[in-house]
Amino acid sequence: MPDAVFSALPTTVFEEMSGLARALGAINLGQGFPDDPGPEALRRKAAEAVLSGYNQYPPMAGLPELRQAVARHYGRAQGLDLDPMTEVTVTSGATEALAAAFLALIEPGDEVIVFQPVYDAYLPLIRRAGGVPRLVTLNPPDWRFTRALLEAAITPRTRFVVLNNPVNPTGLVLPEDDLALLAEICVAHDLTAICDEVWEQVVFTPAAHRPLIAFPGMRERCVKIGSAGKMFGLTGWKVGFLCAAPALSRVLARAHQFLTFTTPPNLQAAVAFGLDEPGDWFEAMPRTLAASQTRLAEALRREGFAVLPSQGTYFLNVDLAASGVAMSDREFALLAVREAGVAAIPVSALYERDPATTILRLCFAKADATLDEGAARLARARDLALRR
Repeated sequence: MPDAVFSALPTTVFEEMSGLARALGAINLGQGFPDDPGPEALRRKAAEAVLSGYNQYPPMAGLPELRQAVARHYGRAQGLDLDPMTEVTVTSGATEALAAAFLALIEPGDEVIVFQPVYDAYLPLIRRAGGVPRLVTLNPPDWRFTRALLEAAITPRTRFVVLNNPVNPTGLVLPEDDLALLAEICVAHDLTAICDEVWEQVVFTPAAHRPLIAFPGMRERCVKIGSAGKMFGLTGWKVGFLCAAPALSRVLARAHQFLTFTTPPNLQAAVAFGLDEPGDWFEAMPRTLAASQTRLAEALRREGFAVLPSQGTYFLNVDLAASGVAMSDREFALLAVREAGVAAIPVSALYERDPATTILRLCFAKADATLDEGAARLARARDLALRR
């Protein structure tokens, strides 16, 4: 019999909208991948490693040179002191890292605090591991949680909290006070935090990312997940990192070995090179993306859209109701892709219950011409919506 956890699931909204974009020849401002091919030096290093490097199974926990490079990078960028051999595991992307963390740590019946809108992989993976999600709903325009919201979600069976920061889909970079509050709650209630921090390098001045693992009391109770795909704009490479104290790392690695076991060695070698020899990538890349974000936001505002703030990630959001559009975000997204030729993501699809239904997520990690045409097509969709 098919497993009910997965067989009843719909196609993800990302696949649905991207599929429509492909079928209709629409501009895709929905799924979060950049137009840029990524740093040439890393791509050359990966190609060279295929031709002249090792192409058999690498170590299950990752190439030593990559684990060392990850630890050095986080030491420089975030002041973390990680032991590469006992606290870093390489995974086949961040989603695999999430799966390993959930399957390794959650016991049947454990409750897991999850903030919604939520990245769509979290809930089915938590349930597959036997966990019970405890949803905390965040609302636009600020998307902030409070002590009261957190405390209301905690019961005697609560064991974990899942944090995405910087946040997809909202573009929020959590401020220091919110992180300190969450760390305090985790310590007080003996919770382990599973932190999806894949957007940690895609942050726009003056916002600054700080990892939860760096807060008092969190070093031994935090799993930090990173992504080379997001760091370098190479989303198809699927190279991720699990970072945690040794006792947690040992358990995480045991789950990882029965998922993908390992990750292509040429990509690992190239990522190690990129982390150690990034040039000005980690300064120039956010500046370039911030300019793209500003370009799209200004074009949308000129067309009458109300644009919400975005401090990081590849995404910004528009409030359709504040833009004069009476349709729900899903209705408008389908109208836009089918009749105006531009795909977007209705944020309501990222709630399990009680969704905000007026927010549309757009990816701005695109060429200027794509952004300009995408904004023009969204304006046509808005005009069509206003006439209905």
